Amino acid sequence: MVSLYGQIEITMATKLTIKLDNDVISRAKRYAQHRKTSLSKMIESYLDSVTKPDSDDIEITPLVKSLSGVISLPEDYDYKKDRTEYLIRKYS
Repeated sequence: MVSLYGQIEITMATKLTIKLDNDVISRAKRYAQHRKTSLSKMIESYLDSVTKPDSDDIEITPLVKSLSGVISLPEDYDYKKDRTEYLIRKYS
């Protein structure tokens, strides 16, 4: 892969053999094909997402901090009901 700055990034791939049920493999291949990706890429993405360390230390930007608490809603506020009513009005 070549970046905007002309540097080359080399990714090493390792082959992995796993045993899965034939029906699962067939469904997964169709799923991947429908999404225009490879089964290997799908599995890699899944494994990457479930093995990433928890990121509890996400930095909150000053803008987000300044917006926190700007709106106060009643404790029994039903945003789903409000959204539904809004959409009914919008598309009626």
